[in-house]
Amino acid sequence: MALLRCLKIQVDRAYSRVVYVPTFLKKLINIIGISEQCVAAQIKQKGDSKCIPWKNLKDIILAHPDTKKRVDVFALSIYGLVVFPKALGHVDEAVIDLFD
Repeated sequence: MALLRCLKIQVDRAYSRVVYVPTFLKKLINIIGISEQCVAAQIKQKGDSKCIPWKNLKDIILAHPDTKKRVDVFALSIYGLVVFPKALGHVDEAVIDLFD
């Protein structure tokens, strides 16, 4: 009871905390470092998963003012296009999970 900080524990129940898992949009915002509206406008639905086109990532790499974020976006695009190519010319949602 002291560890869980719960006064009324039922002996026959298992207790666990819900883990906060950020969405694809929030992860992209964290990696890229631009506004939510800009990122949301670039996300496309490709088949059964969400993706961001390589062309949009390339534009971000060329125009981003923060050098560290530029390198992060470049590394993300390499992972997406070379290591885990699912949709041609797009970086898949699963790559973001791995990269983040």
